[in-house]
Amino acid sequence: MTDKVPDPLNPAAAAAAEWWRGAVIYQVYPRSYADTDGDGIGDLAGITAHLDHIASLGVDAVWLSPFFTSPMKDFGYDVADYCDVDPVFGTLADFDRLIARAHALGLRIITDLVLAHTSDQHPWFGDSRRSRTGPRADWYVWAEAKPDGAPPNNWQSVFAGGAWTWDARRGQYYLHNFLPEQPQLNLHQPAVQDALLDVARFWLERGVDGFRFDAINFALYDPLLRDNPPAPPGGKRTRPFDYQARIHNQSQPGIPAFLARVRALMDLYPGRFSVAEVVGPDAEREMQAFTEGQDHLNSAYGFSYLYADELTPELVRTANAAWDGRPGQGWPAWAFSNHDAPRAVSRWAGGRDPDRFARMAMLLLMALRGNVFLYQGEELGLPQAEVPLERLVDPEAIANWPETLGRDGARTPMPWRADAPHAGFSTAEPWLPVDPRHPPLAVDRQDTDANALLNLTRRLIALRKDQPALRLGTLRFLEAPTPLLAFERAHGDEVLTCVFNLGDETVVWAPPGENTLLDSVNADAADPAVHNPLSGRIGRRRAI
Repeated sequence: MTDKVPDPLNPAAAAAAEWWRGAVIYQVYPRSYADTDGDGIGDLAGITAHLDHIASLGVDAVWLSPFFTSPMKDFGYDVADYCDVDPVFGTLADFDRLIARAHALGLRIITDLVLAHTSDQHPWFGDSRRSRTGPRADWYVWAEAKPDGAPPNNWQSVFAGGAWTWDARRGQYYLHNFLPEQPQLNLHQPAVQDALLDVARFWLERGVDGFRFDAINFALYDPLLRDNPPAPPGGKRTRPFDYQARIHNQSQPGIPAFLARVRALMDLYPGRFSVAEVVGPDAEREMQAFTEGQDHLNSAYGFSYLYADELTPELVRTANAAWDGRPGQGWPAWAFSNHDAPRAVSRWAGGRDPDRFARMAMLLLMALRGNVFLYQGEELGLPQAEVPLERLVDPEAIANWPETLGRDGARTPMPWRADAPHAGFSTAEPWLPVDPRHPPLAVDRQDTDANALLNLTRRLIALRKDQPALRLGTLRFLEAPTPLLAFERAHGDEVLTCVFNLGDETVVWAPPGENTLLDSVNADAADPAVHNPLSGRIGRRRAI
């Protein structure tokens, strides 16, 4: 596979060579999608049984959050065996059946790979902590205590508390940027990189179509173990982690070189896709570096929208400004919701009609330049679930309750049948409760309702696939009165004008040129200059 910029005049050839460019990718959180064995936890067989639903959306691919062997301290992001399926999710044979069924439906499968850390139950860590001189002694990040017994430096972990834990067997501290049960791999060691590339090769040989690399900007650390300086004033701070400028335990300059090794491996398997998860104050620069040229990853997954408290024209302008399509630049990826952030309709609707807001947001998401990630239940307009304190299981949610909405509320079971126990997710009590607001939005209710958000989502994904300007085109912002957001998507001689009213009052404004309406939500179809609250409109005009 090559990574040339596709010929703008031949979109069919470009799509065949690079299916992922401008693709819509549906994220499945396996624990919460569908349970087939009655233990209250979703499994791979449940995903396979519902691939028809995913295919009906018209998406290009499915991203699966981790299903690897794990003690589940961080629900799969603490991997104890990279090359096997945790029994709670099924078996490797179940995964093979999932891949086969997905490919038969024209869906590609992307899996998470967690390369910065493992579980403390991984055999590699067992070997590493056993001896300072063994073959894997340096596969993790170990350091001596300070003379007074204190940790080696001031680094803090994401989930609250210091980033170092004492291990009596080695008589040293080990680094963990997340939970103590997630020790940091030492990717400064070539043997560790080689082992991780072998993991990627295992799944590529098994037929996966790409990887999403979790927390990849934590992959390396400063070997000098220098203290992090204080963070600049301002911003919301709920954890010790937020008080530091994390310049020494993440965002290290050697990460792109490792990603070049990953890309070289993936290029041996034509048509594979790679996307980095990048979060942090320096995310924009890192996203560009991780995707630069033809020898790094294809795309980067940003958090500009996921952690935003409000959807504004300025947010969209800022998020997209750096991705101008210059030569050698990678391809952005956008999501409004995922398993790590409260659902967008709850963050952004702000007391307004959630259905109306969800429709406008779906049209906007499908109009952006880049890859689109659609989180399970987003096609139904699910609000953030309310999970009582006694039912919380996510370590971040528990540690920060009630200061943040946490992650559990975005991870509750998918509602399949409105009138079935547990909304058709399982015959047993689910691992997280079903919010009573979710069953009325279930798939079976919306599937037969032509006006439901589910069917609007299908229509808008089809629109994106049918219009090369939406999938592959450039994006240029237009000057429009606040709270309007207006931009053009252009491809060849086709120009689409996209106008969204993100506010609460009707705005009258005529976009440039004469536009033939392609689609709209919550809009006044009779007058293209009248923009209702929470409305969106896409029209076509000829390039001038």
